[in-house]
Amino acid sequence: MKIVDVNTGRPYPIYIEHGIIGSAGKYIRERSDAVRAVIVSDSNVAPIYADRVENSLKENGFETSVFVFEAGEERKRLCTIEKMYSFFYEHDITRTDVLIALGGGVTGDMTGFAAASYLRGIDFVQIPTSLLSQVDSSVGGKTGVDLPVGKNLVGAFWQPILVLIDPDTLDTLPQKFFNDGMGEVIKYGCIKSPSLFKRLENENARDIIDDIIYECVTIKRDIVVNDERDTGERAILNFGHTFGHALEKLSGYSGMTHGEAVALGALMITGVTENKGITEIGTCDRIFNLLKKYDMPFKTEYSFEDIIKATRGDKKSTGKGLNFIFLREIGTCFINLIPFEKIEAFFET
Repeated sequence: MKIVDVNTGRPYPIYIEHGIIGSAGKYIRERSDAVRAVIVSDSNVAPIYADRVENSLKENGFETSVFVFEAGEERKRLCTIEKMYSFFYEHDITRTDVLIALGGGVTGDMTGFAAASYLRGIDFVQIPTSLLSQVDSSVGGKTGVDLPVGKNLVGAFWQPILVLIDPDTLDTLPQKFFNDGMGEVIKYGCIKSPSLFKRLENENARDIIDDIIYECVTIKRDIVVNDERDTGERAILNFGHTFGHALEKLSGYSGMTHGEAVALGALMITGVTENKGITEIGTCDRIFNLLKKYDMPFKTEYSFEDIIKATRGDKKSTGKGLNFIFLREIGTCFINLIPFEKIEAFFET
């Protein structure tokens, strides 16, 4: 087992081990005295893993129930959260009980937000089953839901008490959604790890998946511990996300996955900054080649004008402009604030 300790305001460990999902109850019991545990999962993941997790919880003395919602980013809405609240109330969930997020990023984000807000805060555990959630969204305590006008505009910082990562769950992940997670993996290579990026170029990601998960989680842990509330360095984790969120918004949160949108957003922003002499020549080609290797989209039907308009209301906005993350080279990035009135001119190229 690999362990990554996250020493935020509410410290917690991340356990990475093949098969750990079958022992989830044991590790959750070590961290929680709860009487009741609610497993929150979607209609894709629950039929595969919910019984295993529930049985393990029962073996360790928890009273259990399972809330299942229809899978899809388009379900990441306040109306789904309201249904969760009603379920918790009907099952007598108290502030001393625990929620279990079993699934991908949508499940983790919504369960975390429900945990942060129901009864003003109850404990929750992340059991991420997608590559994207294992390398990124399950770590760091950002929770939330989408609004029709933008992604993740409602949310809270609420750290889990435990994260259990089982790489075996990736064996049941369709290739498209494995590739979706690779969008965030490529991001980590771009912003912090030239060695990871090079391995992605030279090796097959599935062959080195344990190393990939551990390195991405460690990078994010270090950034989050230094900037838990996202007021400084943590913003670099948004590389590719400004345009990525705009692409998701334009597609109605159904035409393009989050990881695909982030990777394409990274390619677009780097194409501009390389053309302006900000980024090392050849960087855009290297990102482009990785997108091709992992079968992710590298062009879009939307005009750049539409994409720029869709960045309105992005949560990375400040009173003066919008923060973009630029690369100097693979592994080195920085935050650049562009005033609103200059954004369109900056990206004319």
